[in-house]
Amino acid sequence: MSRGQTEYSIQQASELLGIPIQKLRRWDDQGVLVALRTDGGHRRYSKDVIDRLAASLLNSGAEKTSQELATIKRSLAEKRRIIQLLLESENRYRDLVETSHDLIWTTDAQGRFTFLNNAAHDILGLPPKDLIGRCFFDFEAGASHVSNRRFLATLKRHSEIKNYVTHLLTAHGEDRWIGINARVVLDDTGAAFGIRGTARDITEQYLATKRIEHLAMHDVLTDLSNRLSLQHRIETAMQAGSVGALLFLDIDHFKYVNDNFGHRAGDQLIIGVGSVLRDLIRGGNGELYRLGGDEFAIHLPDGLRQEAIDTAETALEAISHYRFQASEHKVVSNLSVSIGIALYPFHGNDLPALLSNVDIAMYQAKDLGRNRYMLCDQASDSLRSTHKRVHWAKRLRDALDEDRLILFSQPVVRLRDRKPVHHEILVRIRDDDGQHILPGHFIELAESLGLVQEIDLCVVEKLLAFMRRHHQFGKRLRYFVNLSRVSISDQRWIKRFMKLLRESRVDPSQLVFEITETAAMSEIDVTLTFIRQLKDMGCRFALDDFGAGFSSFYYLKRFEVDYLKIDGSFIRDLASDEGSRIFVRALNDVAQGLSKQVIAEWVETPEVLKILTDMGAQYGQGYLFQRPQPLERVAEPLPASARSTAG
Repeated sequence: MSRGQTEYSIQQASELLGIPIQKLRRWDDQGVLVALRTDGGHRRYSKDVIDRLAASLLNSGAEKTSQELATIKRSLAEKRRIIQLLLESENRYRDLVETSHDLIWTTDAQGRFTFLNNAAHDILGLPPKDLIGRCFFDFEAGASHVSNRRFLATLKRHSEIKNYVTHLLTAHGEDRWIGINARVVLDDTGAAFGIRGTARDITEQYLATKRIEHLAMHDVLTDLSNRLSLQHRIETAMQAGSVGALLFLDIDHFKYVNDNFGHRAGDQLIIGVGSVLRDLIRGGNGELYRLGGDEFAIHLPDGLRQEAIDTAETALEAISHYRFQASEHKVVSNLSVSIGIALYPFHGNDLPALLSNVDIAMYQAKDLGRNRYMLCDQASDSLRSTHKRVHWAKRLRDALDEDRLILFSQPVVRLRDRKPVHHEILVRIRDDDGQHILPGHFIELAESLGLVQEIDLCVVEKLLAFMRRHHQFGKRLRYFVNLSRVSISDQRWIKRFMKLLRESRVDPSQLVFEITETAAMSEIDVTLTFIRQLKDMGCRFALDDFGAGFSSFYYLKRFEVDYLKIDGSFIRDLASDEGSRIFVRALNDVAQGLSKQVIAEWVETPEVLKILTDMGAQYGQGYLFQRPQPLERVAEPLPASARSTAG
């Protein structure tokens, strides 16, 4: 319909309404009766509006005309307001869509893109206009093929999917992991009309998570699978009813390298031996693990006696030819290992029995002169009954009876100003020759022999006596004391322990009791109960070696601990290992996000200290600040400035 048929000029409107042209112009300016404008600037009026006004004039006179004009004015104003709101809403929506970092997309019923926002370029590598008519699966990585078909089937069945993760390759061949939310769009008949949703680039988070999971199951120094990984592997094989062979390998005279050339040389020897063993099993069905310290393991799935023996002999030969550059002027040759062999299920139909038997076989190989292997069923009955256990049972009993447990201490330092603010109490045994035996040599045996409860109680008694002698009660200094999982699960021991604390009249807030993360995870309910009992008394609690057991992330919020001590194996290599930095940063952020105070163990170099300080870690402990020393030498454990600011 032409403009002449639907609109009046201002002259025509003036004649029909009987209103002067000047008044119509004034009404237009005032918004009473608004005119449209032509390209030339001439006023035009809607035919329908003018005809309604003219009819009103004929029927009701000037008063009704004014009312009609007022009604029309209000109606036009309301329409303009609604249109303006719609335009503003559309602009906001468009701005949000186009500036979003998330990909916003729609497809037709076949999954072909009909719309994408500008985030498409960052995520898929092409501008939106070049993606219309294509689909996500044009970019899928090969391994994602089956998974993505399953995604479509699930979407078809449930009409909606949230947080689906898939692996894509951009148009430039770059890896992307994206998280997709999608919903099916239905038409009026209920048929699928298309799909719409969002997608987010989660590559950085995905790779970081995979890295943390990798670190949880692998040794940091050698990147070999660790003890936890071996345990999972053996348990899976046993549950499936499979047979196999397990070899434990321990480097002979490793202490000589550590003592004479330093721990870094020892680390390099571990790496070198790991490389030799890795080459040895390459191409076969063997699996290599580092168990910690100087111990390795080889698992032979479906392996029997002869294959295990052949592997052990090959390992002995390979290690004997390895030459280790211990220092600039010293090459260590004639290296050897002692090897224990056990077959499952023949030498153990559960994991603890198998590990115990293969460990016994390995130690017998050492006792018989080293540089040899020993099958579990070749180990003598006398060795099984006397090996280590009888020896250490008497040694520990004598140490307790003769009061040869010695307390050492090592300061916990506030990193921002390097002020010592607390002390960790460490136990040693004074041997007959006056040397001090470290707890790593006897604590596990003490637990299995039922003597660790007495050791723990003795340590607490000695600490309380020290605090009385040196008037430490009531000060802000705190003492960290390690407790065994065996002790805190013994109700009789707990009663004695609580009575000792109550009768000591110590300020409970001065005592921080530690249990390792692995021990805490082994009996979670027992640990939680014990923590609550201590907290009710006013004591504090620390989770030691945090990070050694990845599963504790899930339970961390349930543990009402005050301190988390990050496992030293991650701290020591911060300056040289990006993986350790990623892991420690994640642990530190998680801990501080849960309002836990973080202590980094094994701080040994200024470089590591700087990295920890930059991460925002609060406290540190290690040789950089001070080596452990007998507690009795510390007459005044902390300077007054440190005590006044201890938190």
